[in-house]
Amino acid sequence: MKNMIIWPMLLLHWLCASAQSVVQDQSIRYQQERMVYLQWDQNKFTPKAGFLNLNPYYWLTWGLFYPNYHRKDLRPLSATGPQTQRLALVGALSNTDNHYKLKSDTVRNTAASEIANQSGLLSDADPLWLLYYKNQLSPVLNNSAERMLAGLSPAVSAKMVSEALYNWYKNELDMLKERINAAHASDMDRGARIMAYHRYLMEYKRLSGVWAIRTASAAATLDMAAQQKRLSTNMVNVTNWTPHWDIDIANQVLKHVQ
Repeated sequence: MKNMIIWPMLLLHWLCASAQSVVQDQSIRYQQERMVYLQWDQNKFTPKAGFLNLNPYYWLTWGLFYPNYHRKDLRPLSATGPQTQRLALVGALSNTDNHYKLKSDTVRNTAASEIANQSGLLSDADPLWLLYYKNQLSPVLNNSAERMLAGLSPAVSAKMVSEALYNWYKNELDMLKERINAAHASDMDRGARIMAYHRYLMEYKRLSGVWAIRTASAAATLDMAAQQKRLSTNMVNVTNWTPHWDIDIANQVLKHVQ
């Protein structure tokens, strides 16, 4: 009984399995290749016309409805296809964009460099200012009574103050300090800023030279006044003089001349 049931089932299964077969239609495969990019070969447009163009499959497939289909390559990705042209155009536009980007980056870098050279906010980082002019102009930028009168005796300092020379020098340094700070903080070309530093440094040297002459003159005047006072009060000690002193002095002078 079991065999009677199993054998009909196996036979039915074999019949169903043998009914399934792989379809290998070459014309469909060729058309699939034409629809993408693989080929547009004229020899692969099947079915062919046959002997004396009597193949009915050719007329049903191509001759009646698409007689000119194979004459023009319609692949999107062919050498002249629309998709290939679009990709080429995208590549060209991308190269153009990169070129413009390179130019814009160059302009940006140039502008940033110009801003760094001209901006007063970045003048503190100038190497020439840090290494030279900041130190040379420090007496002007940090001027004070202690620094201006340093090294002078109390009498000379009092004389410079009483004769208003100190006030004159102080006012000149303050005005020069304002000009230096204006050049340091203003937006200008770096070369113009350096030239301004140089002019102000020369002006400071001229002022300091005048100040040195005035202080030396004041010290000499005070020394002369002190000597006159000592002479007028007979406070100068005169040693015993002998004629040989003049001879010795003359001999020493002649010796140095020779």
